[in-house]
Amino acid sequence: KKAPHQYGRDGTNWGPRLYSGSARRWWQGRGMSTRSRSVQGSVGGGGSTAGGSAVPLAVLLRREVVSERTAAERPELQHGLFSQAKKGEDFVFLKPDCERLPGFPSSSFSAFGLFDGHNGNGAAIYTKENLLNNILGAVPADLNREDWLAALPRAMVAAFVKTDKDFQTVARSSGTTVTFVIIDGLVVTVASVGDSRCVLEAEGSIYQLSSDHRFDASKEEVDRVTEAGGDVGRLNVVGGAEIGPLRCWPGGLCLSRTIGDQDVGEFIVPVPLVKQVKLSTAGGRLIISSDGVWDALTAEQALNCSRGLSPEAAAEQIVKVHPSSLSNPDSFMMLFFTHSNIFQDAVHSKGLRDDTTCIVVDLVPEKGNPAMSAPKKQPGMGVFKNMFRKKTSSDSSSHADREYMDPDIVEEIFEDECALLSRRLDSEYPVRNMFKLFICAICQVELKPNQGISVHEDSSQPGNLRRWDGPFLCQSCQEKKEAMEGKRRSRDSSSRNSGSSE
Repeated sequence: KKAPHQYGRDGTNWGPRLYSGSARRWWQGRGMSTRSRSVQGSVGGGGSTAGGSAVPLAVLLRREVVSERTAAERPELQHGLFSQAKKGEDFVFLKPDCERLPGFPSSSFSAFGLFDGHNGNGAAIYTKENLLNNILGAVPADLNREDWLAALPRAMVAAFVKTDKDFQTVARSSGTTVTFVIIDGLVVTVASVGDSRCVLEAEGSIYQLSSDHRFDASKEEVDRVTEAGGDVGRLNVVGGAEIGPLRCWPGGLCLSRTIGDQDVGEFIVPVPLVKQVKLSTAGGRLIISSDGVWDALTAEQALNCSRGLSPEAAAEQIVKVHPSSLSNPDSFMMLFFTHSNIFQDAVHSKGLRDDTTCIVVDLVPEKGNPAMSAPKKQPGMGVFKNMFRKKTSSDSSSHADREYMDPDIVEEIFEDECALLSRRLDSEYPVRNMFKLFICAICQVELKPNQGISVHEDSSQPGNLRRWDGPFLCQSCQEKKEAMEGKRRSRDSSSRNSGSSE
């Protein structure tokens, strides 16, 4: 007995009634004819179709739900940029429309980067031109969206190190800070080295998505560099007095992590802090700025002075606003909206000494899908940091539960700042299975089974780590790893002078 046929309003014969209306729309939306998918023989016998075996209705519905949920998680992005150049060493990367797989809109994401160069602009320009390609090259191309997001933190670490390693063949004296942001739907992933910052305001709270890699800000970084062979101290002047910030000698660099700066020492590492969060459907605002802004403004002040403005106007306002007006944020906001003209030519004093750049990105919720406003929260950076955790396999098993969590929260997915590649490139199941075993985890060159060197070679980490376990590195990347850890003398180290780097 044949199944009853279903006809469209235009008289089109849809064939046997195997698909619901929503499932049929799923096929049509992908340019597929449901008629070619309909059963030509008996329904109960699971007969063949013109295009192969019939797809179960439950599978079609599940695909439609996933597709609709993914579409709902892609808010509108608006961004703005403002910069004041003093030395011409700040560079930005603005690419709101990227695709992991060209021609597949479902693989789209956005990327924003800020590169604050020093001792020349070579490192900043090189990193701007190559970092994103290195990130994409470190992620298997056939991953679905969920796996791509899970693999992204490790890929960003590999890309930062590869960019730094490749830059050694181009130049050695310049360096750059990097704050690189990838936005895929409501998931924001930030990787950073140096002292530029990325700040998020969402759900009434302020979150720091980067950290200052300055020696003055981290005793752990001072200990790491000194143990690797560097000398950290302040500048000595006549009479033995010490002035200025802590710096690494020789070279005089006050930053502990950058891309470039090979003349200072390879213990100035390019291994980034990586944080990944998922916003609620209410969206939020990101501020990415160089240190010229943060030397004059706190995160709360920057957000207060730009609230209610478009991203372009907000970026300009943050760079131009005078810090002396911000001692009382409430009074400032009233004064700003009443007498905004008095701030048009105000430029904060510290910004004049250096390039000052600000990128503002708004994740705007869809008008048809408003989220409930969360109660006002007090900015709590310490609480936020404690809530971050490294994603584990147990987290993956509860993914379905997280889909139905309270939408009015910011979900912290991942955080890691460890400088050891043996930890940052290793991955727990199921992330580990996304990467090919005999591929260098940094430069992505193919390795023969007897060529790869495990990242756990000479590892002092406790546990079940073995030197024949992957991931593996090629010989040159292994030498880079050893130099970063102070186990190999950096090239040309004997020729370094003690001139100060900015």
